[in-house]
Amino acid sequence: MGGIDPAILIASLMAASVPILLAALGELVVEKAGVLNLGVEGMMIMGAIVGFMITIQTESPALGFVGGALGGAAISLVFALLTQVLLANQVATGLALTLFGLGLSSLLGQGYNGLKPVQTKAVPLGPLADIPFFGRVLFSHDWIVYFSIFMTALIWYVLKSTRLGLIIRAVGESHEAAHALGYKVNRIRLGAIMFGGAMAGMGGAYVSLVRVPQWVDGITSGAGWIALAIVVFASWKPWRALIGAYLFGGITVLQLNLQAAGSWIPVEYLSMSPYLITIVVLVIMSSGKGKASLNAPAALGQNFHASR
Repeated sequence: MGGIDPAILIASLMAASVPILLAALGELVVEKAGVLNLGVEGMMIMGAIVGFMITIQTESPALGFVGGALGGAAISLVFALLTQVLLANQVATGLALTLFGLGLSSLLGQGYNGLKPVQTKAVPLGPLADIPFFGRVLFSHDWIVYFSIFMTALIWYVLKSTRLGLIIRAVGESHEAAHALGYKVNRIRLGAIMFGGAMAGMGGAYVSLVRVPQWVDGITSGAGWIALAIVVFASWKPWRALIGAYLFGGITVLQLNLQAAGSWIPVEYLSMSPYLITIVVLVIMSSGKGKASLNAPAALGQNFHASR
């Protein structure tokens, strides 16, 4: 451990956590509205390839992130159509969406292997970046890192203190009661699903444009599943999602730093730990007792039709 710089380690984990944090925040809103979308991985990788393609064509990372968000939102519409209009099973549809996204991204990515996108530069914060330790940790990041923290605060405020947040939570707790009060349940859930898709798409774009600035099939490497686990780990609270994302991101960065420092600790244990924790959390989530103890939205995963 002596060869690891704490400032670089913390700064690296903040950057490494961005994709799963953005995806987790989007899924948190979706689940607060009572929809369980297991297709986060598919939306992320679609955002990764669409954002990469647009950045290569336009040489603008900003447009790439916008394109990634639109790509994730577009594929989320498939999920919305199947579950909110055709009333398909949400779990099966989400799994199918992941497989569809992985396949379609592989097809679209043909011819983009080996290309390098334009670099996303750090926000120029002047003398703040020169502050010992804190300058490296807090003031040396690109704008997406700060955007992820801003979105955490914004989603927390909206869900907790606004009428829109109250409506979303009401739909997630009892769609029948919300419908009786005159709220358009399916429209609200559609908006939440598209927002979740856009956030996951931006997270995927960050992977292909910043974390691993190139295109490789399956580049998200299960980040969507980790994001799903973080939502449950956080008990559907945005600030806990931020902490959870930093913990998962920290494990990923730590195992790389330990390997570089020549530590005697087998890095394989740290490498597999995020995925083991993901499996455990998803198993707990699938059980009725676990769902109740975690204070999940009461109508989570239940389809709604206005004629009932």
